[in-house]
Order: sequence, then structure tokens, then C-alpha cells
Amino acid sequence: MTARTIWLHLRVPFSFFLLPMFWFAVSQSPSPDVDKSIVVLLVVHLLLYPASNAYNSYFDKDEGSIGGLETPPPVDKDLYWVSWVLDGIALLLGMFVNWSFILYLLVYGFVTKAYSHDRIRLKKYPILSWFLISILQGGLTYTMTYIAINDLPVSTITEPKLLFGGLLATLNLMALYPVTQVYQHEEDASRGDMTISRMLGVRGTFVCAVVLYSLSLVGFYRYFEGSYVVLIYLAFLLPAVVFFLRWFWRVYQDSSFANYRTTMRMMWISSIGLNSFFLVLIALTHS
Repeated sequence: MTARTIWLHLRVPFSFFLLPMFWFAVSQSPSPDVDKSIVVLLVVHLLLYPASNAYNSYFDKDEGSIGGLETPPPVDKDLYWVSWVLDGIALLLGMFVNWSFILYLLVYGFVTKAYSHDRIRLKKYPILSWFLISILQGGLTYTMTYIAINDLPVSTITEPKLLFGGLLATLNLMALYPVTQVYQHEEDASRGDMTISRMLGVRGTFVCAVVLYSLSLVGFYRYFEGSYVVLIYLAFLLPAVVFFLRWFWRVYQDSSFANYRTTMRMMWISSIGLNSFFLVLIALTHS
């Protein structure tokens, strides 16, 4: 493989969609360590996530569109070893943070490999993989980021406020995850992978997203105790909500609108809104 094709399969821009979990943790931290925050940001989004993407691409060998890559080029063993090298570098840099962060990197790495590996293939178990990935990329990433950048013991994870934030992060990912699979039904079927989106069907995937995002909104209202912050949250999410509802209506009439390009457009609009909201919240809480 060339350096360019390896880079494409790392799908680094896709990390932007998961970046709100980091900013959420920073926004809720009373006095985050700046140096550790930078290391966590770089390790998770430029090493850990791309390593997982590369490993997944190697075992899936997709010919159709995948998240962040419309026309994936062919893969070979080079991509497999690149994923392990990136994981190794992530663990080495994690030593500059703390042991709880290294533990998180190990758990994330092994679970995502079990998700993709052809002998385990958690991906083919729809409900299990849905919960695992949502918790891993949502709640666990949020809570362990919070613990890492504040240099707290792992036992802090049992604090009610932190658990509540982790639950909200998980709900958001549970709504998002099936939507990212909605245009891959044919290719997943050809490999025998019964994903959660295939199980729900195209329309069911959208209904699921509406229900879970609604629960998430109620949760954020409770989390922020009904303060003006909720109004700011709604303002930043409004473009994504409008886009999604219009898209849902079109898909309800014709499932062919559940395609790669519209899905990615939805992801970008939603992620820009969420990232912007948490950056504003950081500015408000740490000014």
C-alpha cells in the first residue's frame, strides 16, 4: 500500500465526529491539566481512533462507502501493521498522562479489535456491538478523559455527576451509531454482518435516532438543571435537527435517500454544532 492509501484508511477526519466527547469532558472539569489535555486529545484522535479505523478496514476489506471514505482503496497487510504501530505509540505517549489513561487505551484497543477481527467479529452481533461501541466511544471515553485530564483515580468514575455525563455521551452515540450504518446494508449483508441498522431497517434506524436524541435532550436539560445553557445547546443543534427531520421525511418516502453523502453531511452538521457548543461552554465556564 502507498502512504496515501494508508492515510485514507486511517480516516483521521472521522475523529472530528467523536471530538465532542473530549470537549464535553474539558467543559465539566474544574481545573484540567493543560499539558495532559493536549496529550489526551492528540493520542485519542490522531492515534487511537485512526488505529481502530485501519484495523477495521483491513478485516472488512470494504468495496463500498464506509464512514469518512466514499471509495475505499484496496488494503493489504501493511494496514494491519500500521494499526498496531499506532496503538503502540499511543500507549507510549499515554505514559505521560497516567495509568488510568493507559488502561482506557488498552480496553479501547482490544474491544475494537474484537469488533473487527474475523474470528471474533463482535460487529455481527447487532445489539451487543451497538451497546459496546456506544459505551466505548461515548460514556467510557468521556469519563476516562475527565479522569485523565484532571489526574484523578479510577475510583472517581463512580461519582454520580460523572456517571450522568457518561450516560448522556452514551445516549448520543447510541443514536448516532446506527445512522452511520444505514447506507451499508447491502455490503454488511454480503459479509453476513447483522448490524443494528440492518436489524432495525432503514426507517427503524431513523425512528431509533429520534427517540434516543429526544431522551438525550431531556437528559441534558436535567444535567444542566434547566439553566440557560440548555438554550445555547438547542441553538447550536437546531441546524442538525432541521436537516435530520427533513432527511427522515425523504427517507420515509424513498429509502434510497439513505445514502453515504447525505449521511456524511448530517454527521458534519451535527458535529460542528456539538463541538461549537462545548467550546462555547468551555469559554463560559473557564473564563
